[in-house]
Amino acid sequence: MSITIDPRQDAPQHQLGIPHVTSAAPQRVTQGLPRTVSADLGVPTVHRTVTDYANFDHGATTPALVAVAEAVAKVQRRYGSVHRGAGYTSRVTTGWFEAARAEVADFVGARPDDQVVFTRNTTDALRLLAHCVPQDAQVFAWESAHHAALLPWPDARTTRLPVPTSSAHAVELLREALRRSPAQTNLVVITGACNVTGEIWPVTELVSAAREFGARTVLDAAQYAPHATLDIAGLGVDWVAFSGHKLYAPYGAGVLAGRSDWLDAADPYLPAGGATARVRRDHTQWQCGPARHEGGTPNAAGAVSIAAACATLRTHRTTIAAHEAGLRARLHAGLATIPGVRVVTALGDRPNVGVVTFTVDGYDPSLVSQVLADEHAIAVRDGRFCAHLLCDAILGEGATAVRASLGLATTGEHVDRLLAAVRSLVAHGPALSYVHTDGGWSAPADPRDLSEPLPW
Repeated sequence: MSITIDPRQDAPQHQLGIPHVTSAAPQRVTQGLPRTVSADLGVPTVHRTVTDYANFDHGATTPALVAVAEAVAKVQRRYGSVHRGAGYTSRVTTGWFEAARAEVADFVGARPDDQVVFTRNTTDALRLLAHCVPQDAQVFAWESAHHAALLPWPDARTTRLPVPTSSAHAVELLREALRRSPAQTNLVVITGACNVTGEIWPVTELVSAAREFGARTVLDAAQYAPHATLDIAGLGVDWVAFSGHKLYAPYGAGVLAGRSDWLDAADPYLPAGGATARVRRDHTQWQCGPARHEGGTPNAAGAVSIAAACATLRTHRTTIAAHEAGLRARLHAGLATIPGVRVVTALGDRPNVGVVTFTVDGYDPSLVSQVLADEHAIAVRDGRFCAHLLCDAILGEGATAVRASLGLATTGEHVDRLLAAVRSLVAHGPALSYVHTDGGWSAPADPRDLSEPLPW
């Protein structure tokens, strides 16, 4: 069975208030902002135009910074085995790999005895910590957490706290749960910034509550690290986890940084070369420190890419924050003027990292995102954002929404275009007829050939 949405056919695009671009136009770059490699990307629309790509999908993944791509190119030219060779390229790559670890430690405000372990992404980093949690420990996580922070812990020793309705409620739920916990060792999993709504959680208050009961804390900083200063020592958390691909370094690396005792006490996450100090017939002696959990040949280019991103973001943090705050305020205020549009929040009383999630009355969110992409070259995300329990609580059972997450690849013109596109959709409907099948929404009259040659 298919569902068809009929468009309003009688009005030219310019009469519907839609910016009409006939060729790719370079993004206007705000003075002092780092540039991304996609800054001049033009994409085809159903109107047979090529339009500047409006990226509102930073919450899912980010384009590489130019500085990051340049750093990776340098590594590729001199790439060699890490910690495993006497040759020039091996020595250079090893030096850069360890220097990247030090750069990341500075970025996260690590304490002198903290470890920085390179992983694949946030999911992998939190799974590594779950592997190292002592067998007698109880884990506490809110049901509002991203699945990567909610699911890796042992079911029998994990307490899921309900979705809170405010900052104070979140703290209250934690205190009550820790007060009832029979375990001597507890770990609290804290979201830095909500990936659905962009709200920054009350991290310092939650850490303080955890400390009252002697509990340790890990911060899921996947959405937090690209937008706000990350300071392990200042926040008082025990570990942080984040991904390079959300930090403008999409080269397959992530980070777990924090206290060493649980990490050194656990068996290696990847028992292999590099993690071993000595192998005998009857006994294997494992490394201590980051090498213990970095078995196999590490992703040197990925580690350097994260370090380059960290260095760049630290240098421009104030300018980036102002850029994102201005764009978010502009987008939030504009959506508030469009009839039938509802902006979604969870805590309702928190600052935001640059995410605006919304619904449009009468429209499936997946159709909204498809129309924005096909007709206006605007990338948003729709769905439940790997946070199903939170979406059930704030949207309704099984409901979905549209998420606009901005960042360095987003401009003021993009915000205006998004607002105009949503306003037109509400007033006039899509420009083409869309059919829904198992593969999602598509327009049978779409004239584009979206195939691209394989990059290799």
